[in-house]
Amino acid sequence: MPKKYAQLHQRCQSILDQLSVPNPFTIDALCQELSAQRRRPLHLHPLPQQAARNNICGMWLATETDDHIFFEQRTSRVHQEHILLHEIGHMLFDHCGTDLGHSEASQALLPDLNPQLVQRLLGRASYTNRQEQEAEMLASLLRIRASQSAARAPHGVLGRLEAALGARAADEL
Repeated sequence: MPKKYAQLHQRCQSILDQLSVPNPFTIDALCQELSAQRRRPLHLHPLPQQAARNNICGMWLATETDDHIFFEQRTSRVHQEHILLHEIGHMLFDHCGTDLGHSEASQALLPDLNPQLVQRLLGRASYTNRQEQEAEMLASLLRIRASQSAARAPHGVLGRLEAALGARAADEL
């Protein structure tokens, strides 16, 4: 594994290790967990069409009090979830991005949001810089962690009962 890739993986893994991934995993459950951890609301929104026309598929917007993630809604559910996980990656790394807080661009994209509330707006269309690589890898590692949890999750009525009681029926035999 090249050193640069190993360092990227290590940075992402250290962020992921601090995160409690809900089981069963859903985007909504993850967002609730992050909102509680960060002590600020996290809102998900469809991406404004003006942004989508500019080849942006996701954005993270931080205000003084809330986080907002915008995602392309005219794509598959799996792609939407990956976009959301990617933007969550930016949020967890606390990446800085385009400062659109007082510009005409932010007003055009988000006309209902007071420009003075916007601290930063991250909108991306390429994956060539360090921040993009970190967010992309963290999104992939989050998806892997979620799928590993799902594979270990109890199935059926007996499995859910065993999980609730903290014991397996086979352990009693």
